Amino acid sequence: MNAPQDPAPYLRDLLERFRELREGKVQSSLPGMDRTGPDTFAIAVATTDGQVWSAGDDRHPFSLQSISKPFLYGMALDQLGREAVHRKVAVEPTGEAFNSLTELEEDHLPYNPMINSGAIAISALLHHAAPRESQQRMMGMFGEYLGRAALVHDAVKGRELEGAHRNRAIAHLLRHFEVIGDDIDGAIRLYAWQCAVMLDTRELALMAATLANGGVQPVTGRCAIQRRHVRDVLTLMFTCGMYDTSGTWAYHVGLPAKSGVSGGVMAVVPGRMGLAVYSPRLDAHGHSVRGVEVFKAWAADWGLGVLGGGEHGDGSVHPVPDPAASAQAN
Repeated sequence: MNAPQDPAPYLRDLLERFRELREGKVQSSLPGMDRTGPDTFAIAVATTDGQVWSAGDDRHPFSLQSISKPFLYGMALDQLGREAVHRKVAVEPTGEAFNSLTELEEDHLPYNPMINSGAIAISALLHHAAPRESQQRMMGMFGEYLGRAALVHDAVKGRELEGAHRNRAIAHLLRHFEVIGDDIDGAIRLYAWQCAVMLDTRELALMAATLANGGVQPVTGRCAIQRRHVRDVLTLMFTCGMYDTSGTWAYHVGLPAKSGVSGGVMAVVPGRMGLAVYSPRLDAHGHSVRGVEVFKAWAADWGLGVLGGGEHGDGSVHPVPDPAASAQAN
């Protein structure tokens, strides 16, 4: 398709195309998520010059959950440096589930920062480096991406802590192999906080657009992550961000991405825009069912993909549209 002069009609069309898709189940362990209508649905795009278009339930709040992982990884790179981080966490994809108790390499390191063991190791590194300030620093980092003060959902945070037995088991295993230090409670607490940060679909698209913009928040112009570390984050989002379906995602969508069990999915078109979908029905891998299907269609329709434009039914390959430039041309 040609680049839309105004992406809003296309976003509304995506909503209608996939609204009747009702497979999957809402994550019942998240407080309040069962009261969120399972058919809640929103789509948003934010460009690197700060323009945002959206459709559906775009102001509905939800918790970041695992979408927080690439942002904490970037924070650790900024504060501790690549060498210190990757002495404790590797960069390899894994075919295991995101919360597997066996997701450690032969040298006992977590495979990557996008799975639970790697994310807990990252939280432990940040907490042990600054036990008194780690939480405040993390919330400040999220605030830079959001362009406002970051807030957490207390009930979600509490449930993350109460139901953290599996994550605690992973943390104890990491401690056994001396990947993390002794303060397991502190590491799990920081991990619970990051999962409970609240936002809406428009804001998620802006967070993705910040990564697309070299780490600079498109609306505020403030730096959320050092430019030299953005490539690291996007690389691991591309290879590991969708867990054991990352290869399928790369094949069909071709963009760095991250999902969360609250129902959000974000993707980054480097140098151009951030994309986001929210729909809480999940597949067996913990991804939004509608979100995955929307992104497959979106990538095909707009010719997205970091390795080249998507191939269309007519065999032609179209460039990534620039909605901002099209809107200004109007």
